[in-house]
Amino acid sequence: MREPGKQSLAKSFRHAIEGVGFVICCERNVRIHLAIAIVVIVMGLWLGIGAMQWALIGVAIALVFAGEMLNTVVELIIDQLMPAHNINAKNIKDVAAGAILVNAMVAAFIGLLVLGPPLLARLGLL
Repeated sequence: MREPGKQSLAKSFRHAIEGVGFVICCERNVRIHLAIAIVVIVMGLWLGIGAMQWALIGVAIALVFAGEMLNTVVELIIDQLMPAHNINAKNIKDVAAGAILVNAMVAAFIGLLVLGPPLLARLGLL
């Protein structure tokens, strides 16, 4: 039995999917990360990486996307609460963007560690 005032699980999933669609549609950086993720996944398939490597790649991709989505939430809330220029609003947005930069750099490092050696081996450079 559902708690009073709670929506169905199906509606919750639909709203979550709409949120993912919103960031893909409206956030340029999310689309850039999506394109990079597709390239990384295709490379992983081509290189035949193992289960542990896929786990690392999957976690890295998920952290960047989740971070981008949370950054979008921060930006939307700040824009709603502080529509006029405000140094605190700028700082909040900058820190949130910096968190994504850190996530993306760590994801790139993981990608190099996981894909680099098999790529070099495949190209005959190892």
